[in-house]
Amino acid sequence: MSDLILRLHEDHLPAGCPPIYLPARPRALYVRSGGVSVDGPADGRWLGEAHAHVTQSETTLNNGAEATVLWRWELARADAPEALQLPSAPASRSILKLAAPLQLDPDFSWLMRCDRVDFPAGGVALTHVHQGPGIRICLHGEIRIETLGEENAYPAGDAWFELGHAPVLAPTTEHEATAFVRCFLLPRQLKGRSSIRYVRAEDAAATKVQQYRVFAERYIDLP
Repeated sequence: MSDLILRLHEDHLPAGCPPIYLPARPRALYVRSGGVSVDGPADGRWLGEAHAHVTQSETTLNNGAEATVLWRWELARADAPEALQLPSAPASRSILKLAAPLQLDPDFSWLMRCDRVDFPAGGVALTHVHQGPGIRICLHGEIRIETLGEENAYPAGDAWFELGHAPVLAPTTEHEATAFVRCFLLPRQLKGRSSIRYVRAEDAAATKVQQYRVFAERYIDLP
């Protein structure tokens, strides 16, 4: 088994800050607000608000004329030191939202996916599992995660980790719509396919209220 760690940072990039250079490793970038140019060895793209990108190459971030807030997930070896500040960007600010140790079977080939899940007010994700682990962060509203005998509520800006194989029931607040953004690791066989499996037959047959938007996914090499 591979001893790895998945970290989620919230990066605050001031307007017009110098380029930021990120080393090669599997990562997902989601623009919470603002916009940023993401350049790699083979291509480049502009990411506006509510857009995401997944890569494992060396990456250069070029911020525009307004402040930008990024959510950045990175997969690394558990013994690799954490960068407390974005390289080459002393004017920026980086906050560690969550770090989760995980193990991925090296006999599988893996992909990284970044997506968004939206619920109407009072919506619920019925008891389910996924085919791999990941970190979620609430975008707006509030969601309650019931798993492994524990219940925790996550309002906007709070992050949580799910093992994948542990059943989860996830009701949301009745006061407003809820959405979260997720980065998780899945076997490559699931590229372009849903990873969710319902625990109870009656839940699998029930009408689902949540909606999914996959921003990006790509095959990765484990660190």
